Amino acid sequence: VLPALLTGFALAFARATGEYGSVIFIAGNMPMVSEITPLFIITKLEQYDYAGATAIAVVMLLASFTLLLTINLLQAWTRKRGQSEKV
Repeated sequence: VLPALLTGFALAFARATGEYGSVIFIAGNMPMVSEITPLFIITKLEQYDYAGATAIAVVMLLASFTLLLTINLLQAWTRKRGQSEKV
């Protein structure tokens, strides 16, 4: 069950990270309260703060890669562990 839960979490996380329109409508888009990262990046770009927008994007990219890599490693570990118990 754990590999399936991890896969579902990874897919939900990847989907939520890239979500834009529906989250703005649901969250209310209040500055510094319910502002989402993609909108914050766009705001930085509109203010010509390219360094700030790049920094936020890089942090989100690294966080996403780290989390998804961790989930993939956990899935491989549980898969390997499950196969060794069957033998």
